[in-house]
Amino acid sequence: MIRLICRENDNDIEFMKKISAQGEWSTRLAFIFAATGSAVGLGNIWKFPYITGENGGGAFVLVYLLCIALIGVPIMMAEILLGRRGRQSPINTMRDLAKEAGAKPYWRWLGWLGVIAGFLILSYYSVIAGWAMAYFVRVSTGVFEGATADGVSSIFGQFVADPEKLLAWHSLFMIMTMLVVARGVKGLERAVRFLMPALLVLLLLLVVYAMEQGDFAQALNFLFSADFSKITSESILTAMGHAFFTLSLGMGAIMVYGSYLPDKVSIGSTTLIIALADTAVALLAGLAIFPLVFANGLEPSSGPGLIFQTLPIAFGHMDYGSVFGGLFFLLLVFAAWSSSISLIEPAVAWLVENKNMSRMRACILSGTTTWLLGIGTVLSFNLTADVRLFDKTFFDLLDYLTANIMLPLGGLCIALFVGWVMSRDDSMAELKMKRPLAYGIWIFLLKYISPTAVLIVFLNVIGII
Repeated sequence: MIRLICRENDNDIEFMKKISAQGEWSTRLAFIFAATGSAVGLGNIWKFPYITGENGGGAFVLVYLLCIALIGVPIMMAEILLGRRGRQSPINTMRDLAKEAGAKPYWRWLGWLGVIAGFLILSYYSVIAGWAMAYFVRVSTGVFEGATADGVSSIFGQFVADPEKLLAWHSLFMIMTMLVVARGVKGLERAVRFLMPALLVLLLLLVVYAMEQGDFAQALNFLFSADFSKITSESILTAMGHAFFTLSLGMGAIMVYGSYLPDKVSIGSTTLIIALADTAVALLAGLAIFPLVFANGLEPSSGPGLIFQTLPIAFGHMDYGSVFGGLFFLLLVFAAWSSSISLIEPAVAWLVENKNMSRMRACILSGTTTWLLGIGTVLSFNLTADVRLFDKTFFDLLDYLTANIMLPLGGLCIALFVGWVMSRDDSMAELKMKRPLAYGIWIFLLKYISPTAVLIVFLNVIGII
């Protein structure tokens, strides 16, 4: 904590300004790149296209956009607000802000929930990112040229059945992640300043390629023509859940990034930019993928295999498919990398603050532990594929626990704390909204709409409704 003294009319005015022990983002743009990098990941480029395909296209996209506006943006603003006000790791932030609000100390467990969720997600996220790295090499070297559907499926099956290969790619990706995180805020800044523009350039190149080589008109119709007869209650719940997941809410990443945000930066307008950028990437990914899918007579509703088992067929039968297929999987790697550095940051920040560790030592400890846990995911695709707990493999169980329980629960608690526990004066002071109407809309959404929607998703996932 730093004490600053200002002079005004020869009177000393003393005030306190907190800054994170880890430092601050140098500019607003650096924070936007970092938070967008956290939000833009496998969920945008791998998951969004296939769940859009499974749920009928344009009508689902519209429901998803409404969910981003009514659920994602208000909760993201609240999480950034908490981070900047606390200026510490999520655990210490929630401990101190609960004390400031005169609330029970149990709210610190919200910080623990986010840190543990991010830690668990990275353990399997790194394995899937390793697949993208492996496929970048395979597609670029022409492995899939002229391949049939059975051939592509066989290549994928042989790949995931080999634990040594999966472990090698998982290890390489974790090393890449920790090399960035070990350098602190400056390292994070430098990484996202390169990764986000590179990601956007690659994505735009792929969209242009899809326009030339694919059925772009059919893709536009599929993505933006709304047929609400295809929308079911399950589709709405899927859209709500993905809107929440894609913005990296409830896992401590946005809160700890918010702790590095300078006081002068507007939380409201910055959050809107991040949400728009995240949504734009998801839509552009759809425009890069679906034209190729339709041009090759493939199924847009082919599920999670759309990226690793369907698109390689398309790239294998197109002009310059090896080049642009390689660029696509490189894009996937960059998206995963920008997200992974945010997933481990809350744990590293806590170790530095509470255990008096150097940042390098905290990174080695966190990274090694995450890597070891990731071995469970590696083995769940081969040697321990038949080992089930609650009828789920180790990977499936971690994915279900984090995405369907921990993150919605974390987001719900964030909305409840800021909306109902934190004082109105404190939240107004941190947001610095100049228009009372804008604050009124935000606090109404945060107190009533967002938590109700998240609660519905949560209760549906655990089978109560």
